[in-house]
Amino acid sequence: MIERDGQQQGESGFEGFFARAAKAAGLTSQTELAALLGVHRSAVTQAKRKDGVPKAWVLAVSRRTGADPDWLEFGRERPGAAGAARGALAGNRTRPAEADETQAVFAAVPKVRTRLSAGGGSFETGGEVEQFYPFRQDWLRAKGQPAQMVLMDVVGNSMEPEIRHGDMVLIDQGQVAVVAHGVYAVGLEDTVLVKRVEKRPGQLVLLSDNRDYAPIVLAGDELEALRVIGRVLWVGREL
Repeated sequence: MIERDGQQQGESGFEGFFARAAKAAGLTSQTELAALLGVHRSAVTQAKRKDGVPKAWVLAVSRRTGADPDWLEFGRERPGAAGAARGALAGNRTRPAEADETQAVFAAVPKVRTRLSAGGGSFETGGEVEQFYPFRQDWLRAKGQPAQMVLMDVVGNSMEPEIRHGDMVLIDQGQVAVVAHGVYAVGLEDTVLVKRVEKRPGQLVLLSDNRDYAPIVLAGDELEALRVIGRVLWVGREL
């Protein structure tokens, strides 16, 4: 606990919540907390000033990390709760010292229900979190913004051999500026796709690695229908 005007600050204050959320999600700053919550940085500053945390923030961090809401908000663990991130990422029962060491190394990345189409387009766009996967924090930070990263499954073969049907990809939603021939998750009207994106004068071209699929050329008003969800950083598959 920290001192304030000679009094100990309660576990339910902002500082306590931020410390636990940072441990659970692998955050290093309040700016990353704002990104995780999807709020403006000023909202976090205001919460800190008022020394209070909205219930919605507690639940949001809990959903993203698997941490117990009671632990996040008050610093107390319910018997049998999966939360307190000290054990959540270890994947088994560990002693507190071992769990703290594990937490310092790994961050939990959420896998969402959305399916990325490597083909004609996927209409499965639910953002619900299905589960969490541990990644090394130092590796994530070297790649981009950990608090903005999500995992999605791929359906279809238009990006083979680089990305295959059934692969899981790691996407940084903080990287939306198009880099030539980078692979991105994109939304086009009501569908979501995984494609290489190429910038041309007045155009964006969505390219497939599989030559059986023709490029998708967008120009003029068509560009307004495209939204870049994030850059694909990593591909994982089961053999």
